[in-house]
Amino acid sequence: MTIATLVLMALLVTFVTGAAIMIFVVKRLRQNAVAAGYPGVHAYLRAVPRNDEEKRQAVDLALKGVILCGLGLFFPPMILVGVVPFYYGSRKLILVWLGLDILAEMDDGERHSA
Repeated sequence: MTIATLVLMALLVTFVTGAAIMIFVVKRLRQNAVAAGYPGVHAYLRAVPRNDEEKRQAVDLALKGVILCGLGLFFPPMILVGVVPFYYGSRKLILVWLGLDILAEMDDGERHSA
């Protein structure tokens, strides 16, 4: 085997692993969204966590993103997979920590001031 073949095999393994992880993450997000009563994954990701279970899921999502980004130090394509869960998980946590419920209020098409 030549070095070029080994490099191509390593890239193939990295992409297949990244795709499998992304499919797992999306499937789990879909299950969480349905269980929480949201119409879809997008609505679930945009919503502010309503209870402790959703807050735990937001922490889990952010940590999965950090781990995948950390794997990106060894396999650079993994950074692209890890950024999405890290962004949405961190966003949910920050909204909870700040006590903001802006997105829920904007769903009604109105802006309420505190």
